[in-house]
Amino acid sequence: MYVGTLSFDLLLGDVRSLKEKRSVVRPIVAELQRRFAVSAAEVDHQDLHRRTRIGLAVVAGDAEHVTDVLDRCERLVAGRPEVELLSARRRFHGENDE
Repeated sequence: MYVGTLSFDLLLGDVRSLKEKRSVVRPIVAELQRRFAVSAAEVDHQDLHRRTRIGLAVVAGDAEHVTDVLDRCERLVAGRPEVELLSARRRFHGENDE
């Protein structure tokens, strides 16, 4: 079993309220879940209007599949015009990890 996690630190565009922020973040999280069958959520900066951190995790039987899913998720988020990807942090846990 292999587990991959990915977190995105994002700067949101023209957002002036937490309500507007939710209208940007929720569709991104939903699309990640729907398209790639990952667990995803907003995991930090919930009280800031223009910043967010989205985290996701994927579990698979082979390492190549995990890497492929994480790559596609990162491309999707980086390509969203309403956000600026400040950083992406990736972690990988394999069968030999303790």
